[in-house]
Amino acid sequence: MEIPYSATERGPFYARPIACGGGEIARGTIRGMYIPPPFRVTDPALAQALIREQPLASLVTTDDAGLPFVSHLPLRLDRTEEGGTLHLLGHLARANPQWQHLQARPRAVVTFLGPQAYMSPKVYPDLQRVPTWNYVALHATVQTTLVHAGDDKDRLLKCLIADHEPAYADQWRALAESYTTAMLAGIVGLEMATTEWQLKVKVNQHRPEARVALRDACLAGNEQERALAAWIDRVQPPGS
Repeated sequence: MEIPYSATERGPFYARPIACGGGEIARGTIRGMYIPPPFRVTDPALAQALIREQPLASLVTTDDAGLPFVSHLPLRLDRTEEGGTLHLLGHLARANPQWQHLQARPRAVVTFLGPQAYMSPKVYPDLQRVPTWNYVALHATVQTTLVHAGDDKDRLLKCLIADHEPAYADQWRALAESYTTAMLAGIVGLEMATTEWQLKVKVNQHRPEARVALRDACLAGNEQERALAAWIDRVQPPGS
């Protein structure tokens, strides 16, 4: 359970552009996610860490009927100019109608979900407690530019390859041009520039009396729980 709060604090935001490498992520506010103040994190380094560790994003647009449309796709974080916008690179299958939604309405939301796990009330020193679910999530509003030119899509794909399997770049270059041209024709590239973002790290940091026991329980748990233990170490309890 989450303890209800009367208001959610939101911080300032900065923005900037990209292309494979260097710079800082922009920080900011978005009204799309409920975040009690103890769970609101504005450290750009932690937002960057989540995207790099969990690159599979949910891209949310609206279709022509005004209903939400969601695709799940890996996105690459690109950082270049100091003090600028967070840029994300990715691509959709041309058969996916979502690129047409973005062509008509370039503003969208992307979300990243980090580790998540059940939390037992056993971590508390007393019995008058309830269980909850801990997790890490990032939501960002983006402006999207579609990439159609073959050479530009090739450069975009090489950025993604560099992240996930650098050795594959040689294999890609060695493929027949007719094949790579056909593959590139089957996708639409995406360049996304954030206008705001919001990071929620819910690891019970507002209950310091359970911090050590929770961390120990996570370290002794499954892969998701062990990943949450790392986030317990990354964030400080409110007021510390």
